[in-house]
This record gives sequence, C-alpha cells and structure tokens, in this order.
Amino acid sequence: MKTISFLISIMLTISCHVTAQSKASLMIKVKTPTVGCESCKSRIEGYLKRHDGVTYVLVNWKRKETTIKYLKDRIDSEEIKTAIANAGYDADEIPATEDSYKRLPITCKKPKDGGPAKFPNIHQ
Repeated sequence: MKTISFLISIMLTISCHVTAQSKASLMIKVKTPTVGCESCKSRIEGYLKRHDGVTYVLVNWKRKETTIKYLKDRIDSEEIKTAIANAGYDADEIPATEDSYKRLPITCKKPKDGGPAKFPNIHQ
C-alpha cells in the first residue's frame, strides 16, 4: 500500500511540474491591408519569426490578414504590430514606417506609389 501511495504521489508531482513549465501563449489576427502578394507574405513571416516569443506566423495576403501566435511573457500584440510596421506594412491602426516602406520592392508598393494595380498583386 505504501508503494502505491508513493508512486501516485510521484506521478502527481511530475504532472504538476510538467504543467507548470508550459508557457502561456496567445493568438491574434492583425489586419494587414497593404500586403498583396507572396513576396509580401514571405517578407512578413520571415521578419516576425526572428522575434523572440513569436511561435507561429501565417500571412493570408488575399484576406489581408496575419495570424500570429506568441508567448505573452516575451512579446505583446503592440510590439508585433510595430514589427510589421517596421517591415514596411500597415498593421491594424499602425502605419508602415516611411523608411521601411521605401525599401520595399516596387512590386510590393501601393499603386499610388508606382506599385502594380492588377492581379496577381492586388495592392489597393
């Protein structure tokens, strides 16, 4: 009986220890209205994946939406939106930084700035 009690207590201790080590993560969707092609998608995904705490990024350029999963103790949603803006793209209410936007290739710019106006790039 003592052995069974001992084994149960060890199993409970181990399960509590494993549960305590899991990090709390959140998922957000950010509107990225200036994303309009696969190149934009690759640029944002690559840029965000380098940030500490970002565990998952998926840009849907057709829906103009970016889904990000992140560890809330390392980064927050405002930092993520600012990172997207620093990559040259609008993120919700945060506009792209001017310098980063200027460095984007012409195919990833808005039509008013000389970018493509037709499919496959659907920048608006």
